[in-house]
Amino acid sequence: MEHQARLVTTDVQKDTYFHVPNGKLKLRRGTIENALIFKEKMGPLDPGAGDPGYFALETAGAQLLDDILDKALGTNVVVEKKREIYFIDNVKFHLDEVKGLGCFVEIEAVDVDDSATEEELAAQCCQFREALGIREEDLLTRSYSDLGQR
Repeated sequence: MEHQARLVTTDVQKDTYFHVPNGKLKLRRGTIENALIFKEKMGPLDPGAGDPGYFALETAGAQLLDDILDKALGTNVVVEKKREIYFIDNVKFHLDEVKGLGCFVEIEAVDVDDSATEEELAAQCCQFREALGIREEDLLTRSYSDLGQR
C-alpha cells in the first residue's frame, strides 16, 4: 500500500500523572499541546477523545496548575516524550520517542464528519497496523505511565 504521510507537527511533551482513586489524570505540557486530561479507563483500543470516559481541558499557565495538582494529589509519575504527528487522510499517526522506554507508534482513525462507524474506524487502524507489520501481540494495553517510567 502506497501512501503519502503528511507531517503535521513535532511536539516535545511532558505528561505529569497524579494520584487519583480511579482512571488516569495527567497534565500535558508541550511545545504545542497543553491540556489537563482525565481517562476513566485504558485499553488496547482506547478511542481517546471520542470516548465518553475521556475528558480534556486546554490549559494555560500549566506550570502553576502542575504545582497545585502536585500539592493537592501528589505526582505519581512523569513521562517525557518527543511526538511526531502525521496524517494520511483521516488517520493520525503518533510516532513517540519516550524517554527511558523507547519508540512507539499510535494509530488513530478520526471521524471528521460523523459519518463513519466504530467498526470502519477500527478497520482503518487495523489496515495500517498490518501494513506497518505491527502484530496484535505487540499492542500495548497500558499507558506509558505504567511501563516503568519514573
